[in-house]
Amino acid sequence: METMKYKKQVEKWDVFEVEFQGPATGNPFTDYEVTGTFESKNECTEADGFYDGEGIYKLRFMPSFEEEYTFRIHAGFLDSDLEGSFTATAPGQDNHGPVRVANTYHFAYEDGTPYYSVGTTCYVWDLQSDELIEKTLKTLKASAFNKIRFCVFPKHYDYNLGEPRSYPYQGTPMDSSVLTKENFQEYTGRSEGNNWDFTRFNTEHFRHIEKCIEALRDLGIEADLIVMHPYDRWGFSCMKPEEDDLYWKYVIARFAAYRNIWWSLANEFDLFEEKNVEDWERYAKIICEKDPYKHLRSIHNCRNFYDHNRPWITHCSIQRQDLYKSSELVNEWREKYKKPVVLDEIAYEGNIQHGWGNISGEEMLRRFWEAAVRGGYPGHGETYMHPQDILWWSHGGELHGESHKRFGFLLDIMKETPGIGLMPYEKCGWDEVCAVPEESTSQIKAVKEYYLFYYSFMRPSFRDFYFDDETAFEVRVLDTWNMTVENRGIHKGKFRVELPGKQYMAVQIKKA
Repeated sequence: METMKYKKQVEKWDVFEVEFQGPATGNPFTDYEVTGTFESKNECTEADGFYDGEGIYKLRFMPSFEEEYTFRIHAGFLDSDLEGSFTATAPGQDNHGPVRVANTYHFAYEDGTPYYSVGTTCYVWDLQSDELIEKTLKTLKASAFNKIRFCVFPKHYDYNLGEPRSYPYQGTPMDSSVLTKENFQEYTGRSEGNNWDFTRFNTEHFRHIEKCIEALRDLGIEADLIVMHPYDRWGFSCMKPEEDDLYWKYVIARFAAYRNIWWSLANEFDLFEEKNVEDWERYAKIICEKDPYKHLRSIHNCRNFYDHNRPWITHCSIQRQDLYKSSELVNEWREKYKKPVVLDEIAYEGNIQHGWGNISGEEMLRRFWEAAVRGGYPGHGETYMHPQDILWWSHGGELHGESHKRFGFLLDIMKETPGIGLMPYEKCGWDEVCAVPEESTSQIKAVKEYYLFYYSFMRPSFRDFYFDDETAFEVRVLDTWNMTVENRGIHKGKFRVELPGKQYMAVQIKKA
């Protein structure tokens, strides 16, 4: 009997891992298939294993119930299947399970706890030095962010001309000393000098990413993993179909058992010169077949949207298409796609030369509130100039802007929503943005239990309200920039709320 290493006990929704020895000769990444079946009273799940180098094979599983499990592992090099058992115990206080779509346009953890996404983008924070990674995690811990977008592959772009800490494949990269800020766009995935074996993964690269995913999990942050992207000089964006498929299967086998994983098929899929819709649909099919836990799935655009109505897409991951309009279009996207709308890129707070990276902190916060009150979920990025080109949007580190300091205030307000999620409500008036709790057509009530009005760049000195003559409402005035709350008492019938005549104010009205 082969020797296996595994824990006899693991939390529900945590990672159960089995490790065992096998052949290291030939090409273990392609020569052998490792599969496992995990069974309990309430579930039977099949998952793929993977080779982790030095003759070590692993198989991972995320239990969904608190009960006894048995498992059986099959591999072509084994004389007989490996068998064992373990216990899935109650989840810890901060373990709510994977995030799922809830109430059509929103999210909740698997235990039913509402999840309000407040995301940020740090494309390759995971591929920086240990020191910078620790600085990023420290910044995240002190922030309100509960989702972060980042890549498996390194990134080649302006402010990203250096080399990553590691590469996903065995081999050697092109000489990057030839790169300058003036010529970097001449180098693409077809650049000469790269020498990779796309059938042999660098296991240390993937083990390190797992540590980053685990660190995020322990902070309560979802890992929105960008599996492919076009900003490439190493050749990873133009692999052959069979090489792409091998990569997808390896990534899923390694990462799917982590409860905080989201799959983002691509950052800016429409910039890939050598991929077409058939390729993206094939990758999506692989995820749907190989991810037994059905994690959230999206695909991100540059100029042209993917068809977010495709059934495999669980939520819309959107980059604004208009220089000025972003959050203002959430109503239209909700209506068109009937899915959660996540604005993963609504431009970045910063001061670099690119138009996508130099909006103010005030404007970023305005877009956050505008998105939330329209029933969507905003995403942040920051691109302030730095003497060593360490920009949060790609490298992480420290935040230098102002908007992020105010997201916790918004998140607290979002968490006060009765039920799960807000929806835009246009019956209060055409000249203001109003949200009420999400409801279906069968639940519609003339008078809502909760209203949230947001005045963005408008500056009213007062607003009059009337809902009915009987219902008593508690009124609060919110200064979203200064993060202050003023209680304005209980009101019935028609009433007036005095306002300071300045931007970024909100009024919260709820049944008393």
